[in-house]
Amino acid sequence: MRPEAFAVWITGLPASGKSTIARSLRDRLASLGIDAAILESDELRKTLAPQLGYADSDRGGFYAQMAFIGRMMTKHGIPVIFDATANRRAWRDEARRTIGNFIEVYVDAPLELCMSRDPKGIYRRALNGDASHVPGLQSAYEPPEQPEVVVDWAEPASAAANRIVSALIERDYLTPLPATSAATPEEDSRPRHQ
Repeated sequence: MRPEAFAVWITGLPASGKSTIARSLRDRLASLGIDAAILESDELRKTLAPQLGYADSDRGGFYAQMAFIGRMMTKHGIPVIFDATANRRAWRDEARRTIGNFIEVYVDAPLELCMSRDPKGIYRRALNGDASHVPGLQSAYEPPEQPEVVVDWAEPASAAANRIVSALIERDYLTPLPATSAATPEEDSRPRHQ
């Protein structure tokens, strides 16, 4: 049986840069020979819970489903990257409690910046009265109290991915493959697990 894998929950306000960091982390892990799955909340919601709204009661049920899927995947040796705001701390804490090898990454970006980016138009819809319960506007966003990694909004995604990999190594959740003679300069400088 494959050993239990790890989970990384990337949280932050909508449009803070979570998806970009999740993709960069997946690519960085792939360069180490590790095939990780991204669980992206908007995509999962379309399949698992299209009937649910965005009130806390609905969100809580959805994030419990999401954490359950992540737990089952990690138990079967599949590393998971959660790309999900999960604006209530309790929902992320519950995932931490139920998933053994877990770290939380907080993308720290000011609301004004997120609203100016707004690639999905969520803030625009909220301001027009066409969306409710948007974290940071109508619903509170509760940042993690002790995240393993804090990413500033201005940090390049590749640098954030490297720091997340380092955090996984520090906790013995990840042992990277040894460097080869064909390694790139970036790969040569990566941390190595002893």
